[in-house]
Amino acid sequence: MKEWQEKAIKLLEKSLIPLPQELNEIDWKVDVSDKGDRVARHLSAFSNYSDGGFMVFGVNDDGKIIGVDDSGCKEIVKKMGNIARENLEPPIAIDHGVFSVKGANLLFFCISEAVNKPVHLRSATIEEAYIRSAGQTRKMTRQEVALAISNSTNLTFETKLATQSVSATDVLAKLDFVSYFDLLKKPLPQDNNAIIDVLTSERLVKKVNEGFCITNLGAILFAKNLDEFKELKRRSPRVIVYEGKDRLKRIKEVEGNRGYASGFVNLIGFIQALLPSNEVIKEALRKEVKMYPELAIRELIANALIHQDFDLTGTGVVIEIFEDRIEIRNPGKPLIKTERFIDSPPRSRNQAMAMLMRRLHICEESGTGIDKVVSEAEFYQLPAPLFVVTEDHLVATLFTPRPLTKMAKEDRIRACYQNACLKRVANDFMTNESIRKRFNIPDKSYPIASKIISETLVAGFIKPRDPNSKSKKHAQYLPFWA
Repeated sequence: MKEWQEKAIKLLEKSLIPLPQELNEIDWKVDVSDKGDRVARHLSAFSNYSDGGFMVFGVNDDGKIIGVDDSGCKEIVKKMGNIARENLEPPIAIDHGVFSVKGANLLFFCISEAVNKPVHLRSATIEEAYIRSAGQTRKMTRQEVALAISNSTNLTFETKLATQSVSATDVLAKLDFVSYFDLLKKPLPQDNNAIIDVLTSERLVKKVNEGFCITNLGAILFAKNLDEFKELKRRSPRVIVYEGKDRLKRIKEVEGNRGYASGFVNLIGFIQALLPSNEVIKEALRKEVKMYPELAIRELIANALIHQDFDLTGTGVVIEIFEDRIEIRNPGKPLIKTERFIDSPPRSRNQAMAMLMRRLHICEESGTGIDKVVSEAEFYQLPAPLFVVTEDHLVATLFTPRPLTKMAKEDRIRACYQNACLKRVANDFMTNESIRKRFNIPDKSYPIASKIISETLVAGFIKPRDPNSKSKKHAQYLPFWA
């Protein structure tokens, strides 16, 4: 028995029952096409796919098992071996086996995930590489090719070089190294060689032959001017202010060009100055209070900068300020589902950057950043923050104050669910009382809180701690995942 036989047969059964559908991990065939490139594309796709996959011969396009005979099997094995060896760069090794499924003999090929990626058609450029998606074989995008190359060479965005070899003097001219020592509250060495040694130990700079290269990590965090680094120019955060609630009229647009770490305080200060304020009277003194809590703004922008997907080119972090909201958009889909932002352990695609930004006291790696954002929204009784995943981005939205009577049903449900999550991670339970406090509902109006809880129950975001409890006023609730 082949060690992969059981997995292959289970995947085949999964693809046939209850309705025939090809999966990312398995593809059916009747015979090898005379056009070798068609099969080569499938082999390329499985080689580039995480954990590889299988091709099975003896199943037609309708998912009907028809089997293969002995002569057909030998011919297919010969053709597949030639294609794997001659039509792909780098060539790949494939394994095969004939297994009986529902009384018919099927020929299985196991294609392992390649070590050196991307595997592409030998007669074409490296961009003629393929991947599996939605049960189909498709051409890889440029970003996917770049990511495959990075993974294959064990390079990450942070460890790639942002400059060619330059002198130590040129390195110090391009980096705001003073900010590095200030943020860490370390004394600034008096000797340039000592400064370079520290930057090298932090992987902000790499020693290359007789000179030094600034890494992407060093440039993106401490560049005096990101425009001087060709591959990082589009990574500068943009701030756009609009008139009203839509994007029809721009009042202001500014693009920063300093490194994320050295320029973070100024970025937050600049944004805070643009945000609307409320004038309140406290103890006979007039005082301006910002519409949004600064801590929430700080955490969301830090998250956007750190967790962006640098393999997506031509895009960067954008902060858009509207009359009724602020939207913070970063490239890349999150590694955690949005509804689990509050409770899930932290995950970062840019680990070296996240670690250093934590030490610089700009962000947290403990995974409590979003907890703080939601908690601040509750404390200031703002509408619940909204997190939306688009095709290539994550958009986080904070809203200006809005009375409960003006909140849409989905806003109430989102706030109720987030309250349940906060309570759960604090080893507590959401109740009618906690919802009244969240929305500033008077105690005598507890039925309003009960209605909000009922809406969230129906939506499936929360569940009763005790399903047998008859009391709505004193009942306790958990998020759906608890």
